[in-house]
Amino acid sequence: MDILTVLENKKQGRTLSREEIDLFVRGAADGSIPDYQLAALLMAIRLNGMDARETADLTLSMAHSGHMLDPQVDGVPVDKHSTGGVGDTTTLVLAPLVAACGGKVLKMSGRGLGHTGGTLDKLESIPGMQIALPEEEFVSIVRTVGCAVVSQSAQLAPADKTLYSLRDVTATVDSIPLIVSSILSKKFAAGAKAIVLDVKTGSGALMPTLEASIDLAMAMVDIGAHAGRSIAAVVSGMEEPLGSHVGNALEVKEAIDILAGRAAGPLKKVSLFLGAQMLIASGLTDTEEKALNMLNEALDSGKGLQKLKEMITAQGGDCRVCDDVSLLPQAPVLYPVRAQESGYLAHVNGTALGLAAQRMGAGRMKKEDVIDPAVGFVMEKRIGDFVQPGDVLCTLHASSEENAKDTETRILSALSFTKEPAPRARLLYALVTPHGVRELDD
Repeated sequence: MDILTVLENKKQGRTLSREEIDLFVRGAADGSIPDYQLAALLMAIRLNGMDARETADLTLSMAHSGHMLDPQVDGVPVDKHSTGGVGDTTTLVLAPLVAACGGKVLKMSGRGLGHTGGTLDKLESIPGMQIALPEEEFVSIVRTVGCAVVSQSAQLAPADKTLYSLRDVTATVDSIPLIVSSILSKKFAAGAKAIVLDVKTGSGALMPTLEASIDLAMAMVDIGAHAGRSIAAVVSGMEEPLGSHVGNALEVKEAIDILAGRAAGPLKKVSLFLGAQMLIASGLTDTEEKALNMLNEALDSGKGLQKLKEMITAQGGDCRVCDDVSLLPQAPVLYPVRAQESGYLAHVNGTALGLAAQRMGAGRMKKEDVIDPAVGFVMEKRIGDFVQPGDVLCTLHASSEENAKDTETRILSALSFTKEPAPRARLLYALVTPHGVRELDD
């Protein structure tokens, strides 16, 4: 058996055996299979899919492709993962808040994938912030501070590290088996015993339809439960950027503003709901009401912001950014994008906005691209808002006037207006647990 046989089988839509999957994963982990063959198999999986058994086998094989961490953190190690979106900065809000409530947030994050932002790219906009830490130091920070967010080490799920970067540049991001195996293999390898997933749905999500998003959530919860994890998935809306800020340093600023009590809105609401599920999964409380009370107390008292400072300091960063956000990277050009007509903002093409930020330099078009942490934009209007000609729709933080004008065109083409009032975008759709699917009141 060789990789060409595996490729041929999946190209023909056949079910792969555990042995074939293990061969593929080993080759991705040790570099014995070249990128072009890995990319071909990723596309075959994207086009022909995998059944539940294949997906479970792929997840476990990827988790065991390297070292399996068993972290001793004086509590239940809990992790949260989002399937990705635009302006999705929940990790930087809820990780310190959950830690302030006694949680032990042990999070390995990724970089930007497709049009979606990456938590690691955001963190690296903080001066001095180190995201590549030895496992022992990572676990030590979680044990003492309560939270740490790092990149996956070369020893943990190395197959995923290779495949993750290839998916970003081969249009194979939106595949349920590849998403499930990528997310859960890292969680299993990093030793998370409690896992909360944020599955996005809408125009700015990897899964644009609610049905596909619930299918993805159910697939991950099923595999996580069978692996003995306490797991739940929230299906949340991504019809427009979750936060108003899009771009790496800008998103860090918004997270700080929320923790400091200067900002609210959809990002805060979703972060608190996810944080409540993390506290429940960790066994720190048993109801959403109690969990939300704990989180709001940590927010109001300033303990959440203090935890963020402690995490930044422990990871080598300059925690003064929490008191002075101007210490974050600043773009040289601020450029307002103004409304051309009157009406209600009725639709936002979230993917187009994410791609606009990517082209500005906030994301990568190729694996080797270098991110500009300062660029991005701040949305001044949300779906349902009424605007008049000349009103500022968003403010671009650009590297040049030329960059700003090019982005302005992309932003305007991503927004649609109507003369009739438009409903607000929905934020929370469903909570998926091993016991079933519960519809949420937004």
